[in-house]
Amino acid sequence: MGPRMRSRTKLAAGLGIGAIAGIGLAVGVSGQMPGQAIPGGVPPVDTTPVVRNVPDGQAQVTLSFAPIVKSAAPAVVNIYTATVDRSRSANMDAFMQQFFGGSAPARPRVQQSLGSGVIVGADGLIVTNNHVVKGADQILVALSDRREYPAKLVFSDARLDLALLKVDTKGTPLPVIRMGDSNQAEVGDVTIAIGNPFGVGQTVTTGIVSAIARTGVGISDWQFFIQTDAAINPGNSGGALLDGQGRLLGINTAIYSQGGGSNGIGFAIPSRMVRVFLSAAQSGKLVSGWIGVEGEPLTAESARLAGMDRPGGLLVTGVVPGSPGARAGIRIGDVLRSVNGKDVADGGQLRYSLATEGVGRSLDVVLLREGREQRASVTVAAPPETPARQLTPITGQSILTGVTVANLSPAYAQELGAGLPEQGVVVVQMVGNAPAAQIGIRPGDIIEAVGGQPVKTVADVAAQASRGAVVVRWSRDGNSRECGVVNGRLACRP
Repeated sequence: MGPRMRSRTKLAAGLGIGAIAGIGLAVGVSGQMPGQAIPGGVPPVDTTPVVRNVPDGQAQVTLSFAPIVKSAAPAVVNIYTATVDRSRSANMDAFMQQFFGGSAPARPRVQQSLGSGVIVGADGLIVTNNHVVKGADQILVALSDRREYPAKLVFSDARLDLALLKVDTKGTPLPVIRMGDSNQAEVGDVTIAIGNPFGVGQTVTTGIVSAIARTGVGISDWQFFIQTDAAINPGNSGGALLDGQGRLLGINTAIYSQGGGSNGIGFAIPSRMVRVFLSAAQSGKLVSGWIGVEGEPLTAESARLAGMDRPGGLLVTGVVPGSPGARAGIRIGDVLRSVNGKDVADGGQLRYSLATEGVGRSLDVVLLREGREQRASVTVAAPPETPARQLTPITGQSILTGVTVANLSPAYAQELGAGLPEQGVVVVQMVGNAPAAQIGIRPGDIIEAVGGQPVKTVADVAAQASRGAVVVRWSRDGNSRECGVVNGRLACRP
């Protein structure tokens, strides 16, 4: 191990602290040792009922959390990383070329960072955020009792912003966090955050659950978080958010802050999603459940048209023929109100329910149809990989030359990231100087029409491009745009 990793003191010195999260997450899964990452299986959930007592007076308000912290804190670790930046400054190269007739030798720079993690396996398995360890060349884990271990990344999923580390303890068991059930959390419940803010060392803060099912935060593809007002700061990423019994409620991931510090708005990945991630580490691949239903949040106007006195639920806008949702009788125009007793207000909540319930589970769904409540049972399936992707580079002379497209399927759409439609043609990649890049098309966009003709498959796109099409319509986040060459000039319209 290099000298910069011999002690956390040296590694932490002079750190430049950044935001706890909110970074752009690359789509994809990286993993090693699939099926062997968690030999003992996913940690079980502690099902002890949550005790909720309103304090009778000041004496109860001043009761101590010390016993809870004493039990849980040893299972929360500090993580220090070092990343070697071998890039060379273009300005320095120009300077050396001008004055010395040669290029400057590459001088690697070491970028250091910090975060937190939670021990989920006595044999040395630790969960943290993916953004804490992404791209790290060296990872050092420090326990609360000052023991230090080099760690290696064994599995990660950027879509969830979670990573699994492994340290070699030479057979010495480590303290393990008790796993709670985030689905049992309620607004107002006590929360305890443990982490390593600003590298000062393990720190404990308290608060309450400020909101559950918080979506639209823009942190990861699975938009579903527990919000807390417990103080969370840079360095807390990957640390534990505990419930009032000291069980893991979530993994601290992000804060809303304009100045970089805590403003009392922190977000944690729910423990149920952590368990999904740990199961994926065993198989080597994350597969979220699928029922073939798409929808959009109800507006006040659409709620009125549906015969509702207030907005609430997901308006079904698409049902894949033959899908579990279709077999259960769900129709376009239905309003999906709840899944297994949990309200559904948007697509993020539905995706979370499907991911955490798992393939093969039967869901109790409450629908509103023509003003009447109905119930249905839907069996969650794995998303199908049909049609085949057929990655196709577009050649010849057309507005799409240099673009590679592929057929979307429910499985491929899930792999690329939440928010994509489950059918159509998606842009996978393109060369930098492609005509499409110059008009604003980028990977992840959906090609809707080429040469004025609607397209549904890569074969349709290739056929129109072969005719020298100079007009293309595409969509991003549901918004369409059309551009083309008219009288030798580029013209676009919404």
